[in-house]
Parts: sequence; C-alpha cells; structure tokens
Amino acid sequence: MKAREICKGVQWMGCVDWNRRLFDALIPLPDGTSYNAYLVRGSEKTVLFDAVDPAVSHVLLAQLADVPRLDYLVAHHVEQDHSGAIPAVLAKYPEAIVLCTPKAKPLLTDHLAIAPERIRTVEDNETLPLGGKTLRFIHTPWVHWPETMCTYLPEDRILFSCDFFGSHLATSALCSGTDPYVCEAAKRYYAEIMMPFRSMIRNNMKKVRELDVGLIAPSHGPLHDHPEIMLSAYEDWSSDRVANQVVIPYMSMHGSTEMMVDHLVAALTARGVGVQPFELSTTDTGKLAMSLVDAATLVVGTPTVHVGPHPHVFAAVHLANALRPKVKYAAIIGSYGWGTKAVEQVSALIPNLKVEMLGTLMCKGLPQADTFAALDALAENIRAKHEAL
Repeated sequence: MKAREICKGVQWMGCVDWNRRLFDALIPLPDGTSYNAYLVRGSEKTVLFDAVDPAVSHVLLAQLADVPRLDYLVAHHVEQDHSGAIPAVLAKYPEAIVLCTPKAKPLLTDHLAIAPERIRTVEDNETLPLGGKTLRFIHTPWVHWPETMCTYLPEDRILFSCDFFGSHLATSALCSGTDPYVCEAAKRYYAEIMMPFRSMIRNNMKKVRELDVGLIAPSHGPLHDHPEIMLSAYEDWSSDRVANQVVIPYMSMHGSTEMMVDHLVAALTARGVGVQPFELSTTDTGKLAMSLVDAATLVVGTPTVHVGPHPHVFAAVHLANALRPKVKYAAIIGSYGWGTKAVEQVSALIPNLKVEMLGTLMCKGLPQADTFAALDALAENIRAKHEAL
C-alpha cells in the first residue's frame, strides 16, 4: 500500500485490512477495516499522527522509508490498533517525541513500555507550530477512552479525529463522498463503541462545532470530505431523540415464544409502529446494536431454560445494558414449561437502562387467545407511548 496525498504536506498512511472479520475478539467486521495514520510536513517539523495495528507495522514502516526525519508522533489513543506500531516507529526515529494527553502517558508506558522521557504531554487547546502548519490539540475524553484527543490543522481545515467519526470499513476510496453506506458503517461503529459514552459525545461535539472543519480524518474507514453529514449524524445519534421503533431480540426453543413475537410484530405494524425482530441464534450483533441507537422501545423475548432466560437472550440483554442505548420503554415476553424466573433475571440484567417497564407476559406452553389479546394490548400501549413522544 502506498501513501496517498490528501493535500500539500499531508498524507494518508496506514493499512486497509480487507480480511479482518473480528475486532477485540468481540465485534464483527463484515466489511473489514483500516488503520489510518497521517503524516504532516511543515517547513520546520514533521509529525506522524498515530500508527497502525502491530500485525501490519511493516506496511507503515515501508511507507515511512523515504521520510528522513520524524520530530513528533501524536498518540491520540492508546489502544493497540492505533498505538501498537509506535515502538517500531520510535526505533526508526530515535529523535522523535510522542505527544499525548496527560492521561495517556502512563497508559503508553504501561501498555507499550515506551520510555517516559520520550513522551511529552499536551494540554487541551495547546498549539504547536510546524512551519506553515499549526497543530491544535483538542482533548476529547471518553471518546471512547479517558485519554483520547483529536488534533486540528487550521491551515488545511482538517480534524484528525482518531476513533471519533470512524467506521470499520475497508475501501479503496480515500474519501467517503456522500455514500450512504459509509454513514451506515459509521452508525454501526458508533453503536458498538461510542454509544455507552453518549453524554460525553455530546460534550465533545460542542468542541468540534467550534472548529471550521472541511475534512474529518478518522483512524478507521474513509475520510469524510462532506463533514456535515457525519457531524449531524453524531448529533442525532447522541441526542435524546428516539424513533417510532421497537427492537425485539428473542429466542424460541419449541415455537411458543416465536409465535408470540410474530403476533406482536404484526400487531405493532398494524398500528403504524416500526419494528425489528432479531432471532438471536443467527443475528449479527452489530446490526442489533445499530437498531438500538434510535429505538424508543426494547421488547425482550425468551423461552425458559432452567428457570432463567435462554443464554443467547442473556448475552443480548447484557450487551444492551453495556451499550446504554437511549430507549425509553421496555417489556419482557416469553414462555415456559413448568416454572420460570426469566422475568426477574432479565430485569436484573438491565440496571443501566433508564426505562419505563410496559409489562411482562410469560406464557405457559403454547400461547392461547388470552395471550394474543395481551400482546395486542401491549402493542396498543407501545403505540400510545410512542405517539406521546
């Protein structure tokens, strides 16, 4: 992979990873990803923004082969997909100094064994002249670790945003243009990584909005040359606004719970309520997370396994609790054979969700007319709640 010019004195470097399908042993990557680094050359100083995953450090080093001197390496974030190749870069450039937030310095020494004397911390809004180009460091804590920051290059109106506004998307395109699929990939990324820090995202968006941004250069995925698309999307996703949408993650072992889910889906649809059911044995967890970004209501459907929820349901509910979506309402439906504590156990799994419970409905055996009537009543209650939003 060759370095690519963004504008005079600014280059994209890094690696497009077409084949990676799992991140952090947890997050599905259906479209691969990229590890973006950027080289900025002033008339006096040269800076590299971030590095790459250690598995592809050789790609970055090959791109740096004709760069004779590196004065600074800006570490926006300490996770290894950004910082893993920093030791190799520092070995190549013994004069280079790492720039990072005060909270990042001990993490860099702990995780990468970088010598403290090679690290210099920068304060929020501190500037650094390079000769014809100026760096302005913007602390953005909890996007999505406590030590993260961005860097703004005012002369070229570029925001180097690290994970902020990123997307796990392998593409040959340098910039996103107005491709709606890039926004979808960014929404998946937000849902899986950023959503738990929604209130902090809002605070940091205020800092970004104070800048004259013409290009967003994230650490994953293509660059955003129509930045308003991404800025507006983040403002919407991180707001308190919810859509007329119900998400139903569920499992069914002998058909009873699925019959209940199917009936509820039909009842909601007939009432003009959008609904997305997710059968959890085959669900892409990333799509489930995406659906929770905007949904107003979460309905959990589960059969009973040894008096508790099905393990797939347990995992999905645990995930929803960790992601902290802005859902306003919740309900639990399902079935059992002889006894159940599924409702109590599912309820205990979602302490982070500040929701109004709209009811629980557990059916013994196959659902009958009274169960279907209760599901109709639940659908009507959901419709009324959504209409009042």
